[in-house]
Order: sequence, then structure tokens, then C-alpha cells
Amino acid sequence: MSYRIGIDVGGTNTDAVLLDHRLHVIAKAKQPTTEDVMTGIWKVLIAILEESAISPGEIGYAMLGTTHCTNAIVERKQLNKVGIIRLCKPAATAVPPLAAWPDDLKAAVGEHHYLVAGGYEYDGTLISELDENEIRSALEAMKGNVKSIAVTGIFSPARAEQELKVARLAHDVMPGVPISLSHQIGSIGLLERENATILNAALQTTIRTVVSGFREALSKLGIPAQIFIGQNDGTLMEADYAIRYPILTIGCGPTNSIRGASFLSGLKDALVLDIGGTTSDIGVLSNGFPRQSAIAVDVGGIRTNFRMPDILSVGLGGGTIIRIDEQGAITVGPDSVGYRLLQEARSFGGDTLTATDVVLAVTDTTIVGADTSDLDSDACQQAYNRMIEKLEVAIDQMKTSKEPVPVILTGGGSILVNSRLAGASEVIKPDHHDVANAIGAALGTISGEAENIYALEGRTYEDAVEAAKQQAIGNAVEAGAVPATVEIVSVEDVPLAYMPGNSVFIKVKAVGELDAK
Repeated sequence: MSYRIGIDVGGTNTDAVLLDHRLHVIAKAKQPTTEDVMTGIWKVLIAILEESAISPGEIGYAMLGTTHCTNAIVERKQLNKVGIIRLCKPAATAVPPLAAWPDDLKAAVGEHHYLVAGGYEYDGTLISELDENEIRSALEAMKGNVKSIAVTGIFSPARAEQELKVARLAHDVMPGVPISLSHQIGSIGLLERENATILNAALQTTIRTVVSGFREALSKLGIPAQIFIGQNDGTLMEADYAIRYPILTIGCGPTNSIRGASFLSGLKDALVLDIGGTTSDIGVLSNGFPRQSAIAVDVGGIRTNFRMPDILSVGLGGGTIIRIDEQGAITVGPDSVGYRLLQEARSFGGDTLTATDVVLAVTDTTIVGADTSDLDSDACQQAYNRMIEKLEVAIDQMKTSKEPVPVILTGGGSILVNSRLAGASEVIKPDHHDVANAIGAALGTISGEAENIYALEGRTYEDAVEAAKQQAIGNAVEAGAVPATVEIVSVEDVPLAYMPGNSVFIKVKAVGELDAK
């Protein structure tokens, strides 16, 4: 029997589960997230092995949902200096790269950016040819000063030849330096796609360190598992793929919770309310997968346009600090004691009133060792009402109609809700809801993609889409997905009027369950 471990690194706790081949929970564990993150992962791995008493050699798969890359952007730490090349002259030089970036993040990735000749019109028509000497000159100038390269061309998702040629030149001049190409990362919009590509390049050493550390931890514990990393859309990617596209790990935490909530509840359409120690994240479960954002997404203050889950974060979690002033006015957060809850919360002998204290004081929820006898029950009731109102407003913001919808509770902070919520047809708290994020990581959906240019002479558009779908399904199966579980989750197309035969670029993504028997 081959077991699988799922790990989710959150802002407060690092959660882990061990599942058998039928996806039954064999063991689960929580450890505080540590500043270096890897120590928390190491501790939770040991805890899960001790609880399960399973031989490490029987664990065949290890899935990690990590906040390393998110933290690196937010904290401006461990980011590569990036050499930035935009293929745009003479069409798009008015706004330079990094123009709207915060100064500290701009300083972290460096200012080696070069605008060179190149780019296409929206239909693939050439704007200008590449100037190889100009590009080589830019590469020589950044040589030794950057750790990775980001290349962005105007409308490169419609036609990628120029970006690919620059990559070949970069390999010649700076062999071994990782290169991020925008047509492989973002959508049409130039500046947002360039931002996402630069961030991807800046994160490549960070994710490489994470994968290396995870492999080392598993090896030391005698776990011969194949490693997968969680990505934004709720599926997994192999470790080598994650090293090429670390930007895809941003936002995998909420998607893990949403996927886990769907599995635990059996629902495919609902709202998922994931309450942690610091925030509550609300996502939409649509046909079993997280709903994707339809608009550009800010990452660390940077506007990007790659696929991200549609998540609303509210500053309310189990450790949220509640303040009551001398006039009786109550404020709820947004700051939190986080993983210091047991040291600082009033119920546990501390001097900070938290959301957990309030819940323990006014509901029948109990925690061993907690004492609420010195809390003002009237004030706590008002604070509790304020907290629930905050969640109900957020739920309303995420709904697409006025009709009540099911709400699935997940996360260690879900004790905050023990009754009905306005706008919810029912509130579901499934078994193992406290580690739904780790379960979501361990479920192991595998994706397969297909992207090709199809000439529509002699075939219909529908036939071309179907061909792309079959290729994507085949790729997912080849990557390890169970054929019967594979389904199409996205279809994108770009008409290519510049090419003969009324051509169209079609990109399809399929996902299926990992074949882990």
C-alpha cells in the first residue's frame, strides 16, 4: 500500500495529514509555523510519523502547499536580482518596467532593465525584427549582476518566436541562469504579464531552496516519496515544474482549503470559509474547483494577470485582537497574536483579549485549560456579534445571487462560528475540517495542458477545440492521472489572423486524480 502525505504551511500553523490509497485520513498533526518555515515542516513530518506508526518506506507521495514564495514577496527577502528584457521598441517605451512597483520591492529585484526592438501586434503581425547585437549587448551588461532573466514581448502569447529566440541568446551568453518567458506565464496585457514574469524570475532561487529542503527532510526520515508542489488552481505540479514557475504557488493555500472542503463535505458548489489564526479566507467552490479571479490580481502590491483563485480575505481569525475602550467602543482586529495564542490570550493567562476568548466566553465551545471567568460577558457578546457580522458581510460580497448558499467551514479557527450565518442555507463543519488545507494538498489532482495553433481550413473551430481537449487529457493521464477522473477545467483561444488558413491558438487544461495505488 502506498500512502501520501499532504502538508500546508500557513501563517500560523503548519498542518499535515497522512492518507491511505483510498484517501482515508490515517493521521493528522499541527505544528506552529516557524520563521524559517522548514523547521515547522520537519517537526510536523516527525509528528505525523509518530502518530501513524506507518513505516516511512510505505509513503510514496509527498505534497507541499507552501507560502515561501508569498512570504518572499511580502517581506522582500530571498528574491533574485532580475535582468529584465522587454521586446517593444519602438511601440511601447513610454512606461518602463517596474514603474508602479513599491520602491523596496523594486530595490530587491534590481534595476537591470532593457527595452529592445521587437514585439507583435495583437494579431501576430510583426512590429519590428529583433536586433541580435542589441540583445547580446544587454545580456553582457547584466552578466554577473543578476541571478535570473525575465523576457517579455508585446503580444507574445499570440506569437512566441521572439521570446524563444532571446532565451537561446541568453543561454549562450549566460549559461545556467534561469529564464522566465512571459508567454508561458501571463495573459495578453503587457505590463501585468511583465510584472508576473519578473516576479517569477525573482522567486526561482527561493523555490529551488524549498524543494531542496523538502527533499532533504524526507530523505533524512527515510521517506522515498515523489514530491509534488501545490499550485494556484488547486492542482499539483512536479517539483521540477515548480522550480521553473514558482509564481504558480502564490495562492495555493486557499485553493488547498477549498479542494479539501469539497472532498470532506461531498459538495461541488458552495462557499468555503477558511478561518485561521490571523485571517478568514472566503472562496467559491465551483464544480469542485476554486473559482478563478476574472480580474487582474495584486501580489505584494504588484498588478499581475496570471490565473489566481478568487479569494476574499478578512482580518478575523482565532488570534485576532479585540479592543474595548473606556467608552465601550469595540474594534475587531485586524492585528492578531497568531501562533502566540496560548501565551497571550486572556483565557490562557495572557493579557490580550482575542477572538478565541470571546467565543469561549459567550458560546458553549470549550478548550481544555481555558478560563473565561474574569471576562465581561456583555462586552464579549457585543464583540461576538461584531465578528459574525463581519463574516456575513464578506459572505455576501462573494455570492453571485441573493439566494442562500451552503457554507463549508474549515481551518483551526472555525470555532469562531458555531451557529447559522446570514446568507448561508446551511453551515457545514465536516470531520477533519481543521486540516482541510493539508487534505486538499494531498488529494493530488494532476493537470495536463495542450496549446497549439490550429488552421481552420478543412475543420471547424469545435473540431480544433476537441483535438486540444483530447491532447490535454492524454497529457494528464501520462503525468499520472486516473483516466476516468480527468476533466477539462479551462479553454482559452486567440485568433491568429496574420497566419494563412484562418488559424487560432487554443490552450486547454485538464485535471484528474493522481493514480497512487
